[in-house]
Amino acid sequence: MFETPMTAVGRIITDPRRRVVSGQEVISFRMASNSRRRISEGVWEPGNSLYITVNCWGRLVTGVGAGLYKGAAVIAVGTVHTSEYEDKDGIKRSSLEMRASAVGPDLARVIARIEQPPRAQAGGEPSDETTEPGQPVAVDDDGLPRLGSFV
Repeated sequence: MFETPMTAVGRIITDPRRRVVSGQEVISFRMASNSRRRISEGVWEPGNSLYITVNCWGRLVTGVGAGLYKGAAVIAVGTVHTSEYEDKDGIKRSSLEMRASAVGPDLARVIARIEQPPRAQAGGEPSDETTEPGQPVAVDDDGLPRLGSFV
């Protein structure tokens, strides 16, 4: 089966909802991506809208649950498919769904503070590299925050 990759830029329009499906945690939300175009100086015309359900599995559950909320400007990347179902009146419906591989704030619209989750050492204890929110962060010679190693 072919997968259809997609990047959606928009706003979360529902409260993220956490649930368990087949023993695995998932957090889902609906987002809207609205286009518009400039028709004259200072005048914008609304365009088409895309509404999509974004499903976040695995490590995304923690980050999305802790940092995103209804109204947040986000960018979601993942694969999309059409979900078909019957509504409460027995009418067949379909909706577009994304299995997200990455979700984050849209930094063109918001300012975000990035926090690394504590990393566990071999013994299961958090490493000394983590910093509590509000605590000073180590900086490099150029004055920029020192980043942890990438895995």
